[in-house]
Amino acid sequence: MKYIHILLSCVVALASTQFINAQQTPAAPQSEAISIVGATAHIGNTDVVENAVVVFEDGKITYVGTDTSQAKGKTIDAKGKHVYPGFIAPNATLGLVEIDAVAATDDEDEMGKMLPHVRSLIAYNAESQVVESMRPNGVLMGQITPQGGRISGTSSIVQFDAWNWEDAVIKENDAIHLNWPTGFSRSGTWYDTDRVWEKNKEYTQEIDELVAYFKNAEAYVPGSKEKDLEFEAMDGLFDGSKGLFIHVDGEKEIKDAISFKRKMNLDRVTIVGGYHAYKVAADLKANDISVLVQRTHLNPNFEDDDYDLPYKLPKLLSDAGVLVALEGSGRMERMNSRNLPFYAGTAAAFGVDKELALQMITLNTAKILGMEDQIGSLEVGKDATLFISEGDALDMRGNILTKAFIQGRDISLESHQTELYKRYSNKYQD
Repeated sequence: MKYIHILLSCVVALASTQFINAQQTPAAPQSEAISIVGATAHIGNTDVVENAVVVFEDGKITYVGTDTSQAKGKTIDAKGKHVYPGFIAPNATLGLVEIDAVAATDDEDEMGKMLPHVRSLIAYNAESQVVESMRPNGVLMGQITPQGGRISGTSSIVQFDAWNWEDAVIKENDAIHLNWPTGFSRSGTWYDTDRVWEKNKEYTQEIDELVAYFKNAEAYVPGSKEKDLEFEAMDGLFDGSKGLFIHVDGEKEIKDAISFKRKMNLDRVTIVGGYHAYKVAADLKANDISVLVQRTHLNPNFEDDDYDLPYKLPKLLSDAGVLVALEGSGRMERMNSRNLPFYAGTAAAFGVDKELALQMITLNTAKILGMEDQIGSLEVGKDATLFISEGDALDMRGNILTKAFIQGRDISLESHQTELYKRYSNKYQD
């Protein structure tokens, strides 16, 4: 009996700990019209409306303007504050890994080379504490993307307030992700002082393999007697219902990716990373290829690069007429995804107009994801996924959210991090 009491005590303690650390309960559906009155509305398409009235009902925006007579339902006085569309984090592994050192929580990669049929969505953990920490900075949606292999798999778009992946999804299986072969690589490890560049002797062969694979996928007839899951997953690439996201950085490799797009007659192609994309910006524009620019908070990759190349890359591409959005892959990508608005702020500090920088994490991202009719801006008919900030949301000092809504639902802005902040703020104020 003594041991039973001890066991029960342990179970209760464990349950209490899990309860304390659990994600905030997802919000209930919107039950009445809500009007935000008096704020500066940053529409997301570079327009700004002063003393705005933003009305939404049943999860959809029904009015954006300055006519106060349009306000109805519950009114939120936001005078002196700012309203923004929810930020979108593309090419993210949020919800796929919780603790890097614990293999059982890591679902970002699968074994194999050609994995278009691997779907990130069904591995997405809607109760991830890392996902929860995105919301206080205004990052309310993301493209959940698998990693690894030559073809990593298929991504999906989710919103960040849900019980499970079925509730979270807002666009299922939106794109296939391809890691383009590299023409050159550096020997040794990052801390070696004598590293040299080595040519990839298999580069041409690897591209030929991709061409053959895509041609076979195009020739495959969905629903064939001999079912092929890989080729069935690729089907949407050839009718434009799915995008192809090519992860590539080098100038030559990007040129080859452009040629690949033409050869395969693909409609929706996006370059992800694109470190040297500015060198071929004219070709990207001519071939209607968009770019998800790597995070702006990086050092230059090469000794002869401009010191500020990562900071000004969005401007270089945008000025050339390329459709640009921002992504945050790299070291500590999941935790750093909450810094997405500040990546845009850095782009603004290095020449991009402030409202265009905002567009690079809202409407431009929505366009690249094929969702511009549903998310990405404060426009009538779109999802009421938005937030109120006390100041400039692209500035760390001004990004202080007072309210946030996902599809009209009044979501919690608390997380385990905000709770710890309050706890220790009180401790050290005593």
